[in-house]
Amino acid sequence: MGGGFLSKQYIVTKVIDFCYGHRLLNYAGKCKNLHGHNGRLEIDIAADKLDTRGIAHDFSDIKKTVKGWIDIELDHKMLLNEKDPMVPFLHEKGESIFLFQDNPTAENIAKLIFEESKKMGFAVTEVRLWETADSYATYRES
Repeated sequence: MGGGFLSKQYIVTKVIDFCYGHRLLNYAGKCKNLHGHNGRLEIDIAADKLDTRGIAHDFSDIKKTVKGWIDIELDHKMLLNEKDPMVPFLHEKGESIFLFQDNPTAENIAKLIFEESKKMGFAVTEVRLWETADSYATYRES
């Protein structure tokens, strides 16, 4: 038969819903204004084999760890570029914000969650952030 072989792995996907506000600097459309989203995250995590229970990754562990981080850091917060002129005002008013070095686009939020999930020890293969019911951004390493 052929000279190569396919590497096989299991992929589990956890869906996590959270709410956030943001705006984009240097943007000409509606997203230049402060506004909010009901985001839906899909995170894919790989495993080469199943554990003794027949599980690649326990969904409740993903929920506790990744969703736990999202709940603390991003959920119901304003996600803003650190250069946004609203940052000092929101700090002064005691509002919850999360700062990005770049614009808090769906692409950058997906990348952030990907990187944080990897730091938590998950073998993340892809993160998709649905910003609206018909639009999402994907981040994966090549």
